[in-house]
Amino acid sequence: MKIATWNVNSLKARLGHVVDYLREEQPDVLLLQELKCTDENFPELEIGDTGYNIAVHGQKTYNGVAILAKSPIEDVVRGLPGNEDDPQARFIEATIGTVRVASIYLPNGNPVPGEKFDYKLSWMRHLINRAKELLALEETFVFAGDYNVCPIDDDCWNPGGFAEDALCMPESRALYREMVYLGLTDAWRAIHGNEISYSYWDYQRGAWPKDNGVRIDHLLLSPQAADLLKASEIDKRPRAKEKASDHTPVWVELDA
Repeated sequence: MKIATWNVNSLKARLGHVVDYLREEQPDVLLLQELKCTDENFPELEIGDTGYNIAVHGQKTYNGVAILAKSPIEDVVRGLPGNEDDPQARFIEATIGTVRVASIYLPNGNPVPGEKFDYKLSWMRHLINRAKELLALEETFVFAGDYNVCPIDDDCWNPGGFAEDALCMPESRALYREMVYLGLTDAWRAIHGNEISYSYWDYQRGAWPKDNGVRIDHLLLSPQAADLLKASEIDKRPRAKEKASDHTPVWVELDA
């Protein structure tokens, strides 16, 4: 089972790239973030023509997450459990076959300090609680998406320049580590060890051609999913296309 995650930074602007990716790469599951569209405006016809089922939790102008899958999508949860009052569409969860998946768009948190950073930390705490619930059920699950966290300095091209950024703040990293220490596995890091590679490059200052990026798109696996881990890669090809998202897909393959 190949599960990919991709922050598309506006599905309307990137629809052609998404359709091409589905047809060419054929992931079993594609988790999308930052749709920037409502459920009603989601391009179901174009996506459906590629043979994928769809579950959406959208929002006008901002945020929005979705699950696309070749197999039926079951037991869909829209919104982060325990955080039902959150007005922002940042979490959707469902079961595909024997695997529970979640598409996650964690808050950016800038500027620091401030309300947006406090919101980020609170949201991460709710995410940790949800992971604990699924771990207690011994679910095989993958929490994937744009975490807006560089777990370590090697996940950022300029650690000094990002020292005061919410992506690299000690509080953000501490909560990410707390999730991992529950028993979750960072799939890409488990496969690639100390290798340095990025999943996001800003549109400004020639970040993409200079490879001035950050690794903030992660797939965290439960112990049951980690036992099935076969491969994980960052696919940089979509980022090189014209009018590309500033993120690129990251995927995991499970022997499921």
